[in-house]
Order: sequence, then structure tokens, then C-alpha cells
Amino acid sequence: MGSVDLRAMGGRIQARRKQLGYTQEQLAGWMDVSIQMVSNLERGNKAIRIDNLVRLSELLQVSADYLLTGQGSERDFQSLAERIARLPDHDRRLIEVLVDHCEPEM
Repeated sequence: MGSVDLRAMGGRIQARRKQLGYTQEQLAGWMDVSIQMVSNLERGNKAIRIDNLVRLSELLQVSADYLLTGQGSERDFQSLAERIARLPDHDRRLIEVLVDHCEPEM
């Protein structure tokens, strides 16, 4: 089994936190850890305890797999599909165009 790249994981944590509009302070409060701990996680300076990983994945609405490896799970894709479904028609059509553009030719 390979090792986890803590810096890459930290980058995913930070990017998702910012995407959701959360501050480090908010995340630290919800996780019941220090702001310094969140900062260390995001910089890849500290590993995360399993219980905190589970809580963090819930708060960031992604799987622990995604945080650890960058690979999405069925839960991540379902969450994305639900978010897309809530978009106005025009925005959903834009996403369809983008997917069509990115999808390889058959």
C-alpha cells in the first residue's frame, strides 16, 4: 500500500474548504481542533487522526478517499450530480457543453 502525500491532501482540503466558503476558524470549531491544526493539515505538516478524517470528509461533503488520494468515490459523484440538478437550466446546459467538450471522441 502506498503512502499518503500529505501536501497533496492538504491542498485538496484547502481547495474544498475555500470552494465551500469556509474559513479555517469555522472548520476548526466544527471539528473541535485548533486553527493551527487546520493550518498544519492544509500545509501537509501534520497527519490527521481517523476520527477527524471522518468528520472532515462530512464537513467538506467529500469522501475520505478523495481527501486521502484525490480519487472520487460514488458518494462524491452523487453529491456532484445533486448539486448540478439544483442549478438553473441555463447553467446545467453549460455544464453539459463542458462535459461534451472534455469527453473523448468515440
